[in-house]
Amino acid sequence: MRMELSDVTLDVEVSGEGPVVLLLHGFPDSHRLWRHQIPALNAAGYRTVAPTLRGFGGSDRPEGGPEAYHPAKHAGDVLELLARLEVDRFHLVGHDWGSGIGQGIAQVMPERVTSLTVMSVGNLAAIFGAGDWEQRQRLWHLTMFQHEGLAEAWLSRDDFANLRAMLAEHGDLAEVLERLRAPGALTAALSIYRAGLPIEVQLAEPPATPPLGVPVMGVWSTGDRFLMERQMTATAEHVSGPWRYERVEDAGHWLQLDQPEKVNELLLSFLKDNG
Repeated sequence: MRMELSDVTLDVEVSGEGPVVLLLHGFPDSHRLWRHQIPALNAAGYRTVAPTLRGFGGSDRPEGGPEAYHPAKHAGDVLELLARLEVDRFHLVGHDWGSGIGQGIAQVMPERVTSLTVMSVGNLAAIFGAGDWEQRQRLWHLTMFQHEGLAEAWLSRDDFANLRAMLAEHGDLAEVLERLRAPGALTAALSIYRAGLPIEVQLAEPPATPPLGVPVMGVWSTGDRFLMERQMTATAEHVSGPWRYERVEDAGHWLQLDQPEKVNELLLSFLKDNG
């Protein structure tokens, strides 16, 4: 369905009945990333709300430069969407950038978040803190993405050869590339990095943020080329509520696609334990 909000119109999938589970994707995805989780959650008695974030997939790509895609803008879209759907409390599940956006929402309004599941991407301070150069090396592309025009040219050259190599393990690679071929789509998708993680933020000491006071489950997969396990386990230091950590074997960064049954099992177990 198309949901018209104040600034943008989002492509959203809403299904099922029961307590709400909000599913937030990251780069370079859409709500289709969750297509294996949605039926399982609906069958277990949950209502799922899965938006495609602004700048991605079939959602609007607003003008205004990178600031139009700041993570706070995405959070605002999500909260307005929930208000339109008359949703007060909800479980939140985020992957990649969706994890970062979800953490921000849970920090600012914990009274509305029943539980938080962060997949692949842990707390920002755990990723960039303590001089973890091995982790920073794995995220070399964050700096490359900052160079507007040059990054787009390099990634799309020779029929997206470099982006194909970067996303080689993505289970929906052909579909993702097809979406990014649309005029302006690649720039819009990269803009969240330019607004949310500019070079000065990457190099600075991570800002102090409120601890996560809601029940949190961190999920990391052993084949993730971009993120190390310790950034997820160290996220526990930034959680003041209950913490659970789960490791998924034989899966890359897009673990929902590689190991859907295992991911579904973990989600349903965690949601059941947290009302």
